[in-house]
Amino acid sequence: MKTYIALIRGINLGGKNMLPMKELVAILEGLGARNIKTYIQSGNAVFTSREKNPSRLARTIGTEIKQRRGFEPKILLLELKDLEHAMQSNPFPEAEANPPALHLSFLVSAPTKPNLQALEGLKKASERFQLRGSVFYLHAPEGVGRSKLAANAEKLLGVSMTDRNWRTVCTLCEMAKALK
Repeated sequence: MKTYIALIRGINLGGKNMLPMKELVAILEGLGARNIKTYIQSGNAVFTSREKNPSRLARTIGTEIKQRRGFEPKILLLELKDLEHAMQSNPFPEAEANPPALHLSFLVSAPTKPNLQALEGLKKASERFQLRGSVFYLHAPEGVGRSKLAANAEKLLGVSMTDRNWRTVCTLCEMAKALK
């Protein structure tokens, strides 16, 4: 059995694309997942599965959600080693003391033509960012809600992504470790 961390993008936000976590658990169970734990309502789950291909499993989960709910969210499945590597590669370790200000955006793949110059032009003086492989790190001490950098990162990187703050990343890592 492999341990997966599911990052589901765009569910249960502002009353749109509603997917109760109980239903997500039922979907995952129906697809053979075991030891399922969810974290907050915004689309985070850890579980074990016999499926060895994370891309195929993500597509299958998305298709099942679409059949039940009428929308197909983007789903990124990470293995524990991927999440741990992203955490160890954090270029802003001093920002870990303020977890809501440090964000990791997990990209579906490493960008081939990211417009880092345009991102640089959008950032506030207090913001810092760095792209490392398929993870975009953003330290936004004033918050990401009004950050032009955060709002435009996906478009300027040219790759679909889903964002989690440091607290969520740490919690998901601990949850996944507990399944081992």
